[in-house]
Amino acid sequence: MDIVLYALTALLYGGLAVAGWRAHRLESAPSMLSSVPPVPAAARASFALSPRVARVLLFAAIVAHGVLLHTTIFPRQAMVFGFAFALSAMFWLGACIYWIENFFFPLDSLGLLVLPFACVASLLPLVFGGVQVLSYAAAPLFKTHFIIANIAYGLAAIAALHAVLMLFAERRLHTLRGALERSGGGWVASWLDTLPPLLTLEKLLFRLISAAFVLLTLTLVSGVLFSEQLLGRPLTFDHKTVFAVLSWVMFGGLLTARKVSGWRGRAALRWVLASFVALLLAYVGSRFVLEVLLHRPVI
Repeated sequence: MDIVLYALTALLYGGLAVAGWRAHRLESAPSMLSSVPPVPAAARASFALSPRVARVLLFAAIVAHGVLLHTTIFPRQAMVFGFAFALSAMFWLGACIYWIENFFFPLDSLGLLVLPFACVASLLPLVFGGVQVLSYAAAPLFKTHFIIANIAYGLAAIAALHAVLMLFAERRLHTLRGALERSGGGWVASWLDTLPPLLTLEKLLFRLISAAFVLLTLTLVSGVLFSEQLLGRPLTFDHKTVFAVLSWVMFGGLLTARKVSGWRGRAALRWVLASFVALLLAYVGSRFVLEVLLHRPVI
């Protein structure tokens, strides 16, 4: 059953990503080479999916991916987990957020990034399956901590993708227009041109960061309570705790600077990416080192 869900999830994500990129390249082909005749509208339509069909297929992919995560992480009242499962869950949440946001904002260009990442991430547990069965998985406090933490990571992941898009769009706006056209990168330039206005992306970005910060705060609080319940002490000062607190401080500092001084621009976007890297190192990165490099599948 699991292998069917893996195949279905990857097929849906991958098919939507390929269809989106192919349709985009056909639309931008005339701007890449002036000698190439325009692609007929009927030919473009044969590769493009209607927005309604694309939303339905993406919803099906999200449902299949969610069922896959549930059946593989919680098999038979136990729990298995690892860095690959963490990445898969993060990009599942990213796909959910993209699906919801796309009802309110034209974010098709964001989907060209989210869908390939979600496709690859959904298959990672097949490659890196070194996971640990947790004896305390049935504890309600742990389940609450686990769910909140993964939602926070997912929000931070999609916020990081927003920041990357904004950096590319800002660079395109100020410095790369002529260079891309001269180098034959017209389809890349046209893709950047299809992004929403920078102010819209910025509004979405800080909305996501605010929600991620609130959930990251709840993650730390529930983690402290769970650690005290399980280990008898509120904090364990390991690399995971240090990087989690560091990420929380960095996201909080960014929101404070935004509210107090209206901080924005490239420096703020780079700060978002640095905060997200710290969050990755807090859990996903540490698990990668333990499981893949040190072969110690410990939660």
